[in-house]
Amino acid sequence: MAASAPLRAGAALDRRGVAAGLGAYVLWGSLTVYWHELAGISAIGLIGQRIVWATVVLATFATATRRWGPLMAVARDRRLVARIVAAAALLAVNWTSYVWAVTHDNVVETALGYFIAPLGIVAIGVLLFHEQLRRAQGYALGLAFLAVVVLTIEAGRVPFIALTLGFTWGCYGLLKRTVPLGAMESLTAETIVLLPIALVCVAVVEASDNAVRTNASAGQLALVVGTGIITVIPLTLFAFAAPRVPFTLLGPMQYAVPTINFVLGVIVYDESLPALRVAGFGLVWIALIVFTTDTIRSLRS
Repeated sequence: MAASAPLRAGAALDRRGVAAGLGAYVLWGSLTVYWHELAGISAIGLIGQRIVWATVVLATFATATRRWGPLMAVARDRRLVARIVAAAALLAVNWTSYVWAVTHDNVVETALGYFIAPLGIVAIGVLLFHEQLRRAQGYALGLAFLAVVVLTIEAGRVPFIALTLGFTWGCYGLLKRTVPLGAMESLTAETIVLLPIALVCVAVVEASDNAVRTNASAGQLALVVGTGIITVIPLTLFAFAAPRVPFTLLGPMQYAVPTINFVLGVIVYDESLPALRVAGFGLVWIALIVFTTDTIRSLRS
């Protein structure tokens, strides 16, 4: 996320910024439908293809907008390179976990992962950076932990996909704060770092029985090529919205993503929702209400 100047208190909301932010989150949530159409194709192959095509789109954009200067400067800063490599690794794990979950009928669990991501960031801040925990934040984390226990009992296993998504996205967000690049430049650098590994993944998968070119229909092949575009469009909308919309509004708007995933998983893809699972999600939602309310009050004060 690119750094932005704080908005003046009482300033009129930029309607274009709000629309762009909502558009970004709705698109991110709706991409579950896109990836679900690619079910049956190797998740590793899909992520490799996504990184390759996203790099092509982002490199073309950087060339057209003359944004290579900041990217070239990155190579001269070893600490910055290390942060970008770490962010790229977290992004790759997050993307792979998400795509695997969606293509293997675990959409509801991806929703849980992104619901708990903001709480995961708080936990990371407390555990790694020894940040002080406000009382309401403690209640929210306690409820989230209880929710994981309930969902573990319901499923008979720890919700590893959700925890992986929440943890990697939280750590990725923290690292992005330390990278002095705009959203587009930062993602471009990350995909360039991942490109060699992605090319190897694509080559290995294409040489196996799981080859995308032989297992995908013509329509699916078009969707695979389009993964670069669908990666960049919502990010572009978000980059437009970030400096124009107060974070007190932009933050809660992100819950549109897991909400859409939850609705898709239950209603469209008919994933089971037993009473104990509803109880687990209910605890998460209460935790988010407590956390969001406390955050808004803290920012206003």
